[in-house]
Amino acid sequence: MNESLEEAIVYAKKYLEDLLSFFGLNTDVYATSDDEVIQLNVPSTHLNGFLIGQRGENMRSLQYLTSTALKNNNYVHSRVNVDIAEYKKQRADRLRDKAEDWVKQVRDSGEPMNLDPMNAADRRVVHQLAAEYGLTSESDGEGRERHIVLKKEPEAS
Repeated sequence: MNESLEEAIVYAKKYLEDLLSFFGLNTDVYATSDDEVIQLNVPSTHLNGFLIGQRGENMRSLQYLTSTALKNNNYVHSRVNVDIAEYKKQRADRLRDKAEDWVKQVRDSGEPMNLDPMNAADRRVVHQLAAEYGLTSESDGEGRERHIVLKKEPEAS
């Protein structure tokens, strides 16, 4: 059992760099960790579009392969987040901007709001923002239909 988070980070970084080298990309992956999740950031290159893929599909595949390699080598820490050219970060920033409007709308009207279905990472961004603004948020639905319901905190009497 490989225990150390640092060892897992080093392994994940090297694994992703080796994977990228198969596509002719020799680059240094920036690796850190955040709440037990290994963060791997690939700098911007001429292969961004290919590595990210349509709606981030290829990037998610690289993430899955890296996570699976960690599990197969018995690392305790196998949760991985791969970001290419800050694609996920920029997407999260845009989502936060939209979510601020939704949060203000719910706060002003007092009416709950059902958001469109979104993936787990996007839901996490909205949940964090709702909490910052003192709203409650819960995920509802199953699978691809999973979405957030934003609600105003009940007034304390």
